[in-house]
Amino acid sequence: MTNSKLFLSLLMAGATLGTVSAQSLKDAKEALAEEQFDKAKDILVKLTEKKAKKGENFFYLGKVHLVNDKVDSAAIVFNQGLTNDPKESLNTVGLGIVDLLKGDSTAAETKFSTAVSQLGRRDYLPLLYIGEAYNDAPKPNYTKSIEYLTQAKAKNEKDPAIFVALGDAYAGMGESSQAYVNYRDAEYMDPELLAPKIGQAVISRRAQAYDVVLEQLNALIGENPEYAPLYRELAETYYLSSLKAPEDQYREINLKGVEAYKKYLSLTGDSSIEAKTRYADFLVYSGNYEELKTVAEELAQAPDVDAKVFRYLGYIAYNQDKDYAKAAEHMNALFSKVEEDRLIPRDYLYAGLANLSAGDSVKAPELLKKAVELQEEDDNLETEIAETAFAKYQDGEVDEAIKIFRIPAADPESEYYYDANYYLGLGQYSKGSKIVSPGPEDEITPELGQQKLSEGKPFLDEAVIAFGNVTAATKQDVIDKYLINSLYWKGLSELALDNVMYDPENVKGLYLDSFTKLLETIKASGKTDETTVSYIADANNYIGYYHYFKGDNAKAKTYFEETLKVRPTDEIATQFVEQL
Repeated sequence: MTNSKLFLSLLMAGATLGTVSAQSLKDAKEALAEEQFDKAKDILVKLTEKKAKKGENFFYLGKVHLVNDKVDSAAIVFNQGLTNDPKESLNTVGLGIVDLLKGDSTAAETKFSTAVSQLGRRDYLPLLYIGEAYNDAPKPNYTKSIEYLTQAKAKNEKDPAIFVALGDAYAGMGESSQAYVNYRDAEYMDPELLAPKIGQAVISRRAQAYDVVLEQLNALIGENPEYAPLYRELAETYYLSSLKAPEDQYREINLKGVEAYKKYLSLTGDSSIEAKTRYADFLVYSGNYEELKTVAEELAQAPDVDAKVFRYLGYIAYNQDKDYAKAAEHMNALFSKVEEDRLIPRDYLYAGLANLSAGDSVKAPELLKKAVELQEEDDNLETEIAETAFAKYQDGEVDEAIKIFRIPAADPESEYYYDANYYLGLGQYSKGSKIVSPGPEDEITPELGQQKLSEGKPFLDEAVIAFGNVTAATKQDVIDKYLINSLYWKGLSELALDNVMYDPENVKGLYLDSFTKLLETIKASGKTDETTVSYIADANNYIGYYHYFKGDNAKAKTYFEETLKVRPTDEIATQFVEQL
């Protein structure tokens, strides 16, 4: 998804709607303000050729490259500008922005300090762009932003762009009232400027008041139907709104976002590969894989296309085509061809899922863990990992589900820690119990039991640990949802490990604690439904079975009699009571 803050930062001082003559730097700035990046690029390339000694031209061309996610190209242009015009500090600012985008804030601050150290009394633009850069950084530093923007304001109190940037910084800090004040001041200076009005709408978006934002943006569109950035903001708002919508409304709202983005592209008149790549980025975040497939296939045929195309192809192969081997191939190509600082958390998600499904169980978990570690505020990758595992489990892809469940199941801080452990336990119990269970032709001997147990033990051991994590929960909602079931399945897993079916006389009673706690928990709950009754009967039978083979017939009989109280027709309990 394109970063709205980044686009807003390109709304230059005093820029209003107007025609672009494709000649001067002013025209380039106006094109930037309307997000006509290809047109701006064309103007600026010509300006850098005709007026190579004017460093300012290189700076704005570099900013276009940053919008197109071509950080290295931007650095080259900034360096050219610095070489051709060493006194122009803007290109030093540009190189600092490159450092910020690469995650090196120390190097960035060094360059920023250099850039502002020799500013004239009225020279404020470097301060403005540094402030905007801190707003738009992968890890924003709003305090730094306000520090630089305040200096810019001291030098020029008449440029509304400074107040818009201050509004963005305060909005980022969650100080809505201060943000509104600055946006309002920018409006007073230039009533036709749309950036502060958009900023005010985005404040409500941060609060997830999407209906309010949509109403405000549509009102602005009604007044300014040809202003392209409004449609991009509308697209992003529809996308975010769809994430909170009821499931039956998700698709409809999401598609409205796609249509709004198409409108945005048509108004910018930008049909360049870079524009289509930014559109593909939006489709990636909004999850519109059908549309992404069309765009990605077109991009894949373009010469010198950004290596990000492997991202799109990988996502499509995984989500749309279900071709996990191909998805892993594309995602691995992405990781080998794209610089690490250009990868996004979602790349690690799909690289992990694809490699996991393709059979690489060593690389995949590390990629998935990294995805969760790197996820941004608007991401919910942990949920996507969990939901993918649940979907695979329900579709019968238990082995694949187990691999994914292990990720949140290993993180006690995960929102899905208990859910993942529960289903991990079920999956591993199912696999382990099938292995240790005797076949119809098997001769039931202790030796066969040990042989089967050696194969099934790793699965059953993991099941016991997973269920144990759930039964140790102190959260009431987890207790209500999972405790009874987990005690039951933990007991069954331990029963299978006890090798009771093959060597009953040497039963160890590994399961006694789980089934005893199960009976106590059910009694305290007062539940009498069919499943609970079945659990009571099974628990009493297995405990009674243990005492029988340990020679304590009287104690065994009491447990079998407890079974008959809740299930009078139970054949096992009836036979043992009669025998005893």
